[in-house]
Amino acid sequence: MKNRYSTYKLEAGTDEAGRGCLAGPVTAAAVILPDRFRNDLIRDSKKLTERKRMILRPQIEEKALCYAVTHIHPVEIDKINILNASILGMHRSLEKLHQIPEYIAVDGNRFKPFLEIPHSCIIKGDDKFLNIAAASILAKTYRDEYMERIHEEYPMYNWKQNKGYPTTEHREAIKEYGPSPYHRKSFRLLPEQLTFEF
Repeated sequence: MKNRYSTYKLEAGTDEAGRGCLAGPVTAAAVILPDRFRNDLIRDSKKLTERKRMILRPQIEEKALCYAVTHIHPVEIDKINILNASILGMHRSLEKLHQIPEYIAVDGNRFKPFLEIPHSCIIKGDDKFLNIAAASILAKTYRDEYMERIHEEYPMYNWKQNKGYPTTEHREAIKEYGPSPYHRKSFRLLPEQLTFEF
C-alpha cells in the first residue's frame, strides 16, 4: 500500500465511519503521516478485527505528524443529510490539524473543496493509501468507543454489539421501545417505517 496519493509531503488522508448507521454520530478523521511512514498491518478498517484496530490506533497516533477526529451527531445529520454531515466531519477534522495540508486524499467519490487546498476523491482509497486507511481506523475506533458509552444509557438497543448499524436485533428493539434521542430521525428506522411520535 502506498503512503499517499500525491507527491506533496503534507497530504492529509480523510475518511468517515458510521454513515449507514441508524443511531449515533457519523465520525470522520484526518491524518497526515510522515514521509517515510510504513506499517504493513494498516488497511481499510473494515478488513481488520476490532482487536487489530485498537492495537494500530496508538501506533498511528504516535507516528502521525498530526491527526484529528470529529463526531457529527444525529441532530446535525437530520438537518443537513448524511452525505453533507460526512463531508462536514471531514472538513472539521481537517480544520483541527496542527499543520495545514498541501493536499487532501478523500476516501469515496464525494467531497466539497476545503479552503483552497487541492483534493482527490479515491474510490476504495482506504484500501490503497496508508493515510486514508489510518484515518478510517481512527474514525472507526473513536466511533465504536462512543457507541459503547451510549450503550450504557440505552442497553436495550445493544449498541455495544451492533454499533448502531441496522441489524435485525437493532430494528426489533426500535420496534419495541421506539427510537432514542441518539437515533437519526431522517433515516428509515424500520423497513415498513411505522410512524413514531418524536
